[in-house]
Amino acid sequence: MKTIITGISGQDGAYLAKQLLSQGHSVIGLVRGSISSLNGLKYLDIFDSIELCTIDLTDKDGLNDLFKSIQPDYYYNLAAQSSVGASFVNPHESILFNLHSTLNALEAIRVYSRHTKFYQATSSEMFGDVAELPITEKTLLHPQSPYAISKAACHHLVRNYRESYDISACSGILFNHESVLRRENFFIMKVIKTALDIKFNRCDELRVGNIDIKRDFGFAPKYVEAMILMMDQEELDDYIICSGTSITLRSIIYHIFDCLNISKDRVVIDQRFFRPSEISDIYGDNSKAKRELGWEYDFSFYSVVENILEEYQTKFYNV
Repeated sequence: MKTIITGISGQDGAYLAKQLLSQGHSVIGLVRGSISSLNGLKYLDIFDSIELCTIDLTDKDGLNDLFKSIQPDYYYNLAAQSSVGASFVNPHESILFNLHSTLNALEAIRVYSRHTKFYQATSSEMFGDVAELPITEKTLLHPQSPYAISKAACHHLVRNYRESYDISACSGILFNHESVLRRENFFIMKVIKTALDIKFNRCDELRVGNIDIKRDFGFAPKYVEAMILMMDQEELDDYIICSGTSITLRSIIYHIFDCLNISKDRVVIDQRFFRPSEISDIYGDNSKAKRELGWEYDFSFYSVVENILEEYQTKFYNV
């Protein structure tokens, strides 16, 4: 089985590649340019097992040629401009890249490779500040950032191609999910890295924005399992993948600080990190994924954070 993964340099791309390789897939990773950012593949010891291909996903002709030549069985579209904060600074880049890369792949499948199964990484961010919780697959979308708007557009594109052209396509609506491979510009890893720097006297404080908001967090490798289960179905559909509960960012920070015996006085609220609009609370309902995919999830996020913290210390601090 030939499988293409975009965004293979990211957390999910690396874990997905590892799991697919273990199932006998031939994995092709699409990258934008330099391969220097593929540390996740090296960390999981699968770098030499991946075929890498450099391509611009906004180049329609380039993707057409790729599909004509490779004829992949599976295409996991994980690549995106994925920072909510950065999308407010540069909305054009976020919306254009995320939308065009998705549309180009779907069109290439429609025209040149109709047997290919397509997975789209969407996001819980596209629901916005909803009236009722938990969020289900039927909850109306009300995106509140350029990033969320781009993901909502991609979500509708996938549904349109599935219904209009009978393309085997699905969207995985993943809520926040973390691991030791998460990049340091994401909240959880920023907190872990800064807390360790404070512990080892490399910095004095952690500066954050609104930490009284609540989010639904989970463990990335388990969420990747759900992606594969989605693509293994005979008839593809969209699924929410989440833990089903929400916790405040403040409680996560304090838990990490307690694990490292750091004073909570080192946490500094900084107005510069507040966003123009913010969702106060969000969590999802994963019952459809559990019922139809047989997916199981019963992790406490506090235990997930402890495991990430321990692994990160071992990886970078020799503790």
